[in-house]
Amino acid sequence: MSSAKPGKANFSMPSIRIDVRWVLDGLVEDARITERDLNFVTGQRREKTELNWNPLQFVAKFNLTDQHDEHQKLTLDKLTEWLSKRAGQPVYHVDPLKVDVTATTSVMSFNFAERHEILAVAVDKESVTIASGQPFLSDWEHGLEQTLRGKKIKRVIVNPADLRRYTLEFYNLARSVKGATGKDAGQSNVTNFEQLLQLGELGSPDANDQHIVKIVDWLLQYAFDQRASDIHLEPRREHGYIRFRIDGVLHDVYELPAAVMAAVTSRIKIIGRMDVAEKRRPQDGRLKTKSGDGGEVELRLSTLPTAFGEKMVMRIFDPEVLVRSAAQMGLTDEDYEKWQNMVNQPNGIVLVTGPTGSGKTTTLYSTLKQLATREVNVCTIEDPIEMVEPAFNQMQVMDNIDLTFADGVRALLRQDPDIIMVGEIRDLETANMAIQAALTGHLVISTLHTNDAPSAVVRLMDLGVAPYLISATLLGVMAQRLVRTLCPHCKRDTHIDPEAWEALISPFKGKMPEKIKMPVGCLECRKTGYLGRVGIYEIMVLSQELKDMIAHSAELNTIRKQALKEGMRTLRLSGAHKVATGLTTPEEVLRVAPATTGLS
Repeated sequence: MSSAKPGKANFSMPSIRIDVRWVLDGLVEDARITERDLNFVTGQRREKTELNWNPLQFVAKFNLTDQHDEHQKLTLDKLTEWLSKRAGQPVYHVDPLKVDVTATTSVMSFNFAERHEILAVAVDKESVTIASGQPFLSDWEHGLEQTLRGKKIKRVIVNPADLRRYTLEFYNLARSVKGATGKDAGQSNVTNFEQLLQLGELGSPDANDQHIVKIVDWLLQYAFDQRASDIHLEPRREHGYIRFRIDGVLHDVYELPAAVMAAVTSRIKIIGRMDVAEKRRPQDGRLKTKSGDGGEVELRLSTLPTAFGEKMVMRIFDPEVLVRSAAQMGLTDEDYEKWQNMVNQPNGIVLVTGPTGSGKTTTLYSTLKQLATREVNVCTIEDPIEMVEPAFNQMQVMDNIDLTFADGVRALLRQDPDIIMVGEIRDLETANMAIQAALTGHLVISTLHTNDAPSAVVRLMDLGVAPYLISATLLGVMAQRLVRTLCPHCKRDTHIDPEAWEALISPFKGKMPEKIKMPVGCLECRKTGYLGRVGIYEIMVLSQELKDMIAHSAELNTIRKQALKEGMRTLRLSGAHKVATGLTTPEEVLRVAPATTGLS
C-alpha cells in the first residue's frame, strides 16, 4: 500500500461522479495531455462493452503520451495516481494475499458495494478502509458509518480494474463459503479426533455441492495467478488454513471453516481420482486443468492424515518447465558445457543432488526433453510420475504390487533403452541395478539427496556400492539449489558487506564487487523485493585422477579438494557470481547453500 495515510471520510465533500470529460479537462489543466488528445478521445464512441467502465479505464485505452515525460504512457495505474493527487486520497494497491476476505465482505453487502463502486479492503478495531474509483462520491458514507459501530471510514483510491475484479472475487468466495457452511450446521470433519462424538449429527457439506465446486475453482485459478508452486490445505480444530508457496516461501491465503475445508479436500480427491472414503492413510493423485490463459497445468496431489483431518498438498507443474533453456535455469556457459558433455555420453551414470524443492525435477525433465529425439529410446521409472511427457516411456513405482525402483530398472533393461532415468537412488539394490545398466551400455540419469556434489560418491559407498564400480560408471555429479532472484522492476544498488562476500567465496580469494543489488519491493513483486527463482550449481566431472581416488576409497575431503583443484565451483561460488551480476543477494545464497568445510 502507499506509504501515505488513508484519507478520512468527509461528509461535507460534494458528491460528484467523475466522467470522461472531467478526466480529460483535468489532464489538460495539469498539462498531462494536449488539447489535441482531448479532442481525439472525446470524438471516440464507447463500445457496448465499455459503457460500464470507469472513465479512467476508457481514457487509458488510448495509451496517450504523458506530457510530463514523453517516454511514459498514461496507463491505468498512472491515471489512478493522478486522480489520487487530485482528490487528496492515497492510492491503495490491493494484495489479495493480505486481505481478510471474511472481515471485509461483512462490512457491506455486495449490492451496496457494487451500486456505490466501493470495496472494504482493510478492517481493524478503530477503522475500515474503503477503496473506490470515484473519490468524489460521498453520499454512501454517512449511512455506512452508522452500521460500523463507531469505526471510522478511511478512504483510498484503487485501480478501477482491480476494484471490479476483487469485488467480484471476494464476494463470490465469501458467498460460496457461507453457502457451504450453512449446509453443515457447525459439524467439523469426521476424522477430527475431537469431533468423533458428534457422528450422529448432520454431516459435512457435500463435495459436489456447487459452493464447494466454486471454492475449488477459485483456489486453483488463484494459485496460478499468484505463481504458486504448491498449495497447502491444513486442517485445524475449528478452521482450516490455505497457504501458497511462492518463490520458495509459504504465504497465508485464506481461512475456511473446518467442515468446508474437509469438503474442499474431498472435492479435490474426487477430481484427482483418489479414494474419497479412505481418510486413514496417505494417498497420491494427480489432475490436469487449464490456467486463465488457456495453458495446461498439471498438479500432483498428496494427502496425509493428521489429528484434525486430512492435510493436502498440491504441487503445481508448469509444462513449460520441459523446454527451459540453460539461461532460464541459471547455468553459465561453462557449467552448461560440462553438463552437456556428461549427458551426451553413450553410457555411464550422471547424478543430480539436492534437497526437496531444489529444482532437480526441472533439470531432469529439461535434459531428457532435449535428449529424447526419434533416434533414441528414453525410459523413466519414477515415484510418482511428476509430469506426463509423450516423448518418454514413463513407469511409476507401485509398492502395493512390489514394483520398486530396482524392479523397474530391471524391467526397463529388457525394453531396449538408450537412456534410463531413475527417479531416485534410495537403496543398494537400486544403485546396483543402475550400475548394471551403465555397465551394459546405457546412460543412466538419477538423483540423490546430498548436500554437495562430492558427497554423492560417499553416499553411494554408504549404501554399500563397491568403490571400483562407482569409479567405473560414474560420469559426474551436479548439486543444485534455487535462490530467489531480485525483482527487476525495483532492485537498487548497494554496497556489499565484506563479511558476507568472504562467506560466499571462502576458502578462496576473489575480487569483491564495488556494488551489488538489493531488494526494495514494488507492486510487481508484492513488496517482497524478489520475483522468481534461478538455480545455482556445483558440477563435479570425474577425471581419471578422481576415478583413481574413488577406486581406492578416498575420503570425502580428499575427493572435494581434488575436484576443486580441477575447476569445480562450489554452490556458494556459483551464487557469488549471481550476486556480482545483480541477480540475487548474499543473504539468499547463504540461506540455501551449504558452507564448504574441511578445506585448509
